[in-house]
Amino acid sequence: GAGAAMAMVARALWALLAALRAGWCLLPQSGYLHPDEFFQAPEVMAGDILNLQVYYPWEFLSSSPCRTVVFPLMTSGVTYWVIKSLQQLDMCSSCINSYTLLVSPRLLFTIFSFILDYSVYRLAPFWGADPWKALVLLAGSYVTLVFYTRTFTNTLEGLLFALLMVLVSSRKSSGSSAEPTSSSLIGVITTAGFFNRPTFLAFALMPLLYWASLIVDSQKSIKTLINHFLKLILCACFTAIVFITADTCYFTSVSLDNLYSTNQSSLIDVIAQLNEKMIVTPFNFLSYNLNPQNLALHGSHPRVTHFVVNGVMLFGILHIMAISAGFRMLKKYVHQLMQVRWCYRGLPALLVHSEGSSTLLLFYFVPLAFLSLFSHQEPRFLIPLILPLVLFSASPNRTVKWKFLIVVFNLLGALLFGCLHQGGLIPCLFHLEQLIHSPASTSHPRHYTLLFAHTYMPPRSLLNIKKTELHVEVIDMAGSGEETLCQTVEQRASNFTCSDCHIFIIIPGTVRATITKCGVSLKNETLIFPHLSMEDPPEIPILSSGNWRSQLGLYILELERDH
Repeated sequence: GAGAAMAMVARALWALLAALRAGWCLLPQSGYLHPDEFFQAPEVMAGDILNLQVYYPWEFLSSSPCRTVVFPLMTSGVTYWVIKSLQQLDMCSSCINSYTLLVSPRLLFTIFSFILDYSVYRLAPFWGADPWKALVLLAGSYVTLVFYTRTFTNTLEGLLFALLMVLVSSRKSSGSSAEPTSSSLIGVITTAGFFNRPTFLAFALMPLLYWASLIVDSQKSIKTLINHFLKLILCACFTAIVFITADTCYFTSVSLDNLYSTNQSSLIDVIAQLNEKMIVTPFNFLSYNLNPQNLALHGSHPRVTHFVVNGVMLFGILHIMAISAGFRMLKKYVHQLMQVRWCYRGLPALLVHSEGSSTLLLFYFVPLAFLSLFSHQEPRFLIPLILPLVLFSASPNRTVKWKFLIVVFNLLGALLFGCLHQGGLIPCLFHLEQLIHSPASTSHPRHYTLLFAHTYMPPRSLLNIKKTELHVEVIDMAGSGEETLCQTVEQRASNFTCSDCHIFIIIPGTVRATITKCGVSLKNETLIFPHLSMEDPPEIPILSSGNWRSQLGLYILELERDH
């Protein structure tokens, strides 16, 4: 009938969108969302494993370890080790280049992103949602296409949250009783999530409460109950020990040879050494982030930003529909409270016996409320919430009226963040990498100075320069003013020290005029299109005039020698 035909269409649509997700990752996607997509994993691993010149962010310096190294090693680390091994085995002459450095970690994340699809497929029947409708909403969201194919810790957080939801939502076919096998896995995932990003606790809270209420509801004996909780806590502790040991070894670089030596006393020394310097990265992260002055350095936002701006920016109409449903649910519960009908039934009963959709709303809004307590509120912090949101939006009684709006919204989101946003920077690094490694350049040494102005932090690893090679200097001027910029440029232009020096300035078209004012002569220029900088946006009337390409472009300007 009509239902079957609709399901067929939905399946085909999902398959198309899945292919788009993989294909666009390989293209590659040129948008650059936030420096963290590079500096929280690939950049660090490129330095450690491939021995490339990189910029180590402060969280990874041994003086202030705030991020676990386990996940970067397991993701970007593994992919870089693979391409390094392929190169050493002569499987390909230049396995390591800017393309593979960018795409290989992303490809792994894109493959992992299908954990979300699997989770939605598994969870939909349980939460009373239409599986294929939910899958199309998920795969068609620009959040999945753009954010879940990037190397963010938030992406991993979303995948761990999805796995946690699958584990707590497994019921036996008989109906109400919880599946007891999952308590150990739940412990492992919660701890791993906490080490990946301490905010994971905000996401894990509802699934854990739900799981506990299922157990309390189904098990009559207190012994079984304690058994479950003990299993969870034991596995959580074991996982924590693994993370702490790995991080401590990495950040204090305790030589592993000592660990393997047969001499018993030295092993004890090493353990004592580890114990003395024990590094628990999430606690360092929390102590840093709970200090309001530190958070203010990264930008303070009003507490309602997540609710009012970020939720709408990521999920569009789905977020707004969830809010209105949330208000309706609150009204209903307040009304029931007035009648004092369910007071004595307590929380477990409320969680287990209330209909699926209202519990899903709690899975969505409770983490959102917790994240709203912090003043630093970026959109990507909310990406794990896509899972409860699509399940809620795909419940059969909720017809998706706004199909057209959803399609247009996600097209615009994908275009803006996947293509335009800082979209010239990565193609520019690809271009410069080819230039630096070109045959002419390698035959006799040239010196390159790359000056980046008014762009996001350039990931140095994509230039593919070994730590031993000293002929490339990268200067990140960030958003410095006209005066500082001109001073640096003039200073560089006046003291060309060698006959074969090349100075490049990389700057968005919107602030290109600054360089003209500096009064230096240019040898040539390359325009990379498109590039949209939110920090230096194009002036709207200019877009209608002739030079809109340069307004939406990133320039690579080569300086002429001052004679």
